[in-house]
Amino acid sequence: MNKEERANFKDLILKKIERTSKKIEELEELVKPYAPENSIGRVSRMDAINNQSVMKAALRADVKRLSGLRLALANLDNPGFGKCLECQNAIAPKRLLLMPESKYCVRCAR
Repeated sequence: MNKEERANFKDLILKKIERTSKKIEELEELVKPYAPENSIGRVSRMDAINNQSVMKAALRADVKRLSGLRLALANLDNPGFGKCLECQNAIAPKRLLLMPESKYCVRCAR
């Protein structure tokens, strides 16, 4: 990977970090507990609790992704960036564009 490609990946990763951080902030607001004194019906409360559990799962996934993106940014200048940890082959550029935090090629990720 040359300097220009690394610079492009750095910009991409920084944008993804910013987007993911904003999404995490939004999800943190959505997963706040509902006060029991709110006068909503039993079915509405059950629906709200279900929605909240879905939002918590999304929040956990985004926090994990943000951690991976930050790690990818820190390792961007390492010679091993973009190489599969398992087989040591280059990770496909399209995969890195979609998921810069990828540590494995598609074959090894299965």
